[in-house]
Formats: sequence, C-alpha cells, structure tokens
Amino acid sequence: MSLPTAPGRETAIRVRAIEKSYPQKDRTDLPVLRGVDLDVARGSIVALLGSNGAGKTTLVRILSTLLAADAGTASVNGFDVATQAADVRESISLTGQFAAVDEILTGRENLVLIARLRHLPDPGRVADDLLARFRLTEAGGRRAGTWSGGMRRRLDIAMSLIGDPSVIVLDEPTTGLDPQARLEVWQTVRTLAEDGTTVLLTTQYLDEADQLADRIAILHEGRVVADGTPAELKALLPPATVEYVERQPSLEDVFLALVGGTTPTTTPTSDPEDDR
Repeated sequence: MSLPTAPGRETAIRVRAIEKSYPQKDRTDLPVLRGVDLDVARGSIVALLGSNGAGKTTLVRILSTLLAADAGTASVNGFDVATQAADVRESISLTGQFAAVDEILTGRENLVLIARLRHLPDPGRVADDLLARFRLTEAGGRRAGTWSGGMRRRLDIAMSLIGDPSVIVLDEPTTGLDPQARLEVWQTVRTLAEDGTTVLLTTQYLDEADQLADRIAILHEGRVVADGTPAELKALLPPATVEYVERQPSLEDVFLALVGGTTPTTTPTSDPEDDR
C-alpha cells in the first residue's frame, strides 16, 4: 500500500525503486532493499519503521551519499544523490545511531569545533545560540562525557543543525536511552519540525513513530509494505472490541475487603493499572 504525499506540500525527499544488495562469502548477493518508494514532504516528520535488518540504515546511507544504490533513483531537495552528491551533502544532515560527540570537550567546544569546520562566521555565537535552543546553556561549560545520555543526544542533534540544513535524517536516535531521555529527544524532534526542518526518522519503536510522525512508512524485507498517517494505518485493522470477563480476586482485593475496601466481581480485560 502506498499513499500520496500530503497535498499542498513540496517533496523534500523522493525515493523511487531503490535496490541494494550486499555480496556474501559464498559469492551470492543478499538483497537488502528490493524496490523502495518513499516521499517526504517538506517540513514534515516521516518515520521509517522496521525491525532490525529491514534495510532502514542502508536507505539512510544511500540518501546521505555514503552508499551507492544498485538501481533506482533518489533525490534530496531536488538534487540527485548519485549525480549531485555535493549538493545533497550541503542540504542534508545525518545523525547516526550513537551520539558522535567528543566527550573530552565541553558541550560548547563541540559546537564551536563543528562551526569552524563548516567555516561559519562567529562560531562562538553559533554555539551559544544552539545551546540556548536545545536548553543546554547551563551544561555548556562541562565536559560532554559528564552529560546524561539524553543531553548528549540533544547535543548531537544540535551539532547536526550547524549550517542550517533543510533536511535532517535521524537514524534510530533514541536507541539505548532511558524513558526520560527519550522524551527529551522527542520534544527536540517536534521543535525541529515546528521550525520548518524536514525530518526523516528511522526507528524500530512503534510508540515513537506514533508519537512523532506525520506519516509512517513500514519497511519489511526490503520493501515499503504500508505508507500513511498514523490514523490511516490504524484504520487498516478492524476496530477494537470491548469484552468483560470474570477474574479471580487478587491479594489486593483480599486486603481491601479485610480493611474495609470493596472488591469488584468483574473488570474489563484491560489491566486496571492502565487507567492510573
């Protein structure tokens, strides 16, 4: 199933019939991408959802010009990734699965370093602006190695934004983070989209795609098997039904009965803790 790009939005990333295989020791080829089609509207968040080995990172590497496709075409901001690689690299930023910060340097020094490498004027001002934007100003003077995982990931994303790329690709940005750090990264991604940045997010977490994405493309065995808004994808399945069943009393029920509480005789099939 493939659904069209949201009406009224220009396409920032366009992928058509991309294929990629890797050679094996037995001289056979292992197909990883088998004809992928994908559109990402400008200023939107699109989640590429799939299990490990589905081909998400391979597609990201092709889009960022780090890997050549075997067949098909792909473009970023209208630039072909195969024939206009330099233009693609100027307009895209890639944040990998693990934070690529120098833990010996302070947070501010990390940002200044990247700004200098990009030959930007006034690297210090660039660093200070990004620290403020990502709510990291108070920690900016500390070594990045002392920061929490969520803060390092936010710093990593901030470093990716130096030079104002219009498209940012986040490859499983919350892998290994605790729940609080994940929420921090989610808010950062939402802010990027609100500011007009196009975000392509790869993830294997269903809740992450549901929380963040305007559209979700499900990649399975090298193909996009479904593509649509979260609501459109949920509508592919029949609506949920509610059933009531008897349950045996728990020790909590016994305790409440003994000390003056009440014990229900029937409950919905959902866990009562879900409503807390």
